[in-house]
Amino acid sequence: MQGTLKPRVKICCIASLAEAWQALECGAAALGLVGEMPSGPGVISDEAIREIARRVPPPAATFLLTSRTDAAEIVEHQRAVGTSTIQIVDALKTGSYADIRAALPGIRIVQVIHVSGPESLEEAREAAAQVDALLLDSGNPRAAVKILGGTGKTHNWGISRAIRESVEIPVFLAGGLNPANVREAIETVQPFGLDVCSGVRTGGKLDRNKLEQFFEAVEGVKNAWRLF
Repeated sequence: MQGTLKPRVKICCIASLAEAWQALECGAAALGLVGEMPSGPGVISDEAIREIARRVPPPAATFLLTSRTDAAEIVEHQRAVGTSTIQIVDALKTGSYADIRAALPGIRIVQVIHVSGPESLEEAREAAAQVDALLLDSGNPRAAVKILGGTGKTHNWGISRAIRESVEIPVFLAGGLNPANVREAIETVQPFGLDVCSGVRTGGKLDRNKLEQFFEAVEGVKNAWRLF
């Protein structure tokens, strides 16, 4: 899928309704709500996720980040919180994407691919045939304690671009994005969307100045492309 002139921005690790409104006011198209994880930032209770998802108006999307790897448990998790999208941050072990889709018609499925090397390309291609979008991140699900996002680290964007060029569904780019590097990230990968957590935070809190700088940088790339 070809990149867009203005990638959609998902602000992840939303901790409260106040953060949700702030992200939306700055231009976010989607919000990431982090469920229970083995490690990493941004985890909030299912009750908090449900309350935020209930209050966020369309067309903004709400993503449930779930570390569950059983299709039936993923379905149960989404039904408990009511988000519009499921972001599966680990590999599906039991059941299938088809099971999830049959149980949750109308709920979008996004699979995270933790880009570690060329082998991630085949992993992405296999998942792309079964889900609505991919999200390319910098975690390490093979670590002793799984790292499934929120690392604040970039990965090889050349591999991410190869993935984006090889699939026919939207691709979000995540991992270490911030106002200083997002222009290069967009120009290199040309993703459908961007996902950012730590790059727009200070002391773990959403930082309005960094948010505005991030969106200005994204807008600047779009305006630069219009010259050609």
